Amino acid sequence: MRELYIANKNYSSWSLRPWLLMRVLNIPFIEQLVPFSQQGNFEKFRTFSPSGKVPCLVQQDVVVWDSLAITEFLYEHHTDVWPKQTKARAFARCVAAEMHSGFSALRNICGMSCRHSVKLHQISAALQQDLDRLSELFEQGLTEFGGPFLCGEAFSAADAFFAPVAFRMQSYDLPFSERAVAYLQHLLALPAMQDWYQQALAEPWLDEAHDEEISRHGKIIADRRQGS
Repeated sequence: MRELYIANKNYSSWSLRPWLLMRVLNIPFIEQLVPFSQQGNFEKFRTFSPSGKVPCLVQQDVVVWDSLAITEFLYEHHTDVWPKQTKARAFARCVAAEMHSGFSALRNICGMSCRHSVKLHQISAALQQDLDRLSELFEQGLTEFGGPFLCGEAFSAADAFFAPVAFRMQSYDLPFSERAVAYLQHLLALPAMQDWYQQALAEPWLDEAHDEEISRHGKIIADRRQGS
């Protein structure tokens, strides 16, 4: 049985991607959650991940330690990971790779925290550029392939890669286009996304470094963590 190593569901956007992909597509795995540490994660995560980062997929003697590489490894055994149609599959791979390597303003300013509602101090030009590009990508995919998912009727890795954007939209009330908002709300409504969200709210661990970074960019106006 394959094992997926992840970190806190509240914060770890990278962990969400392969977790959601496998959950929605019914690809069996054992979840191994290793919380972030205030003393640093590198050495602890190095016990299972060569990079000292999550996510990391372990299947017998095969170790895959990057979210995009995990996706391609899964595709070798489960061809519904990417769209069946050639044009849609090419688009899906392009947009997933763009998300994997880009949108630094969104990542840096709007760190994922499922439990928080945040009012940003400002939307910088760089962040607005990222939001405009994401709206453009979503509208292109929905128009070209008909929705309701990014590349057609079926959920694929492309949708998994943008799932953290949906949680960021929810937490930061980000100004996407109307059609982009509808698509992201569709992702938020997925049963697996709701499972992740509820588990994130129930986590007992807080990560001060993550929370301090969020507070630098905006005012936390609500905390939905259970027991807070």
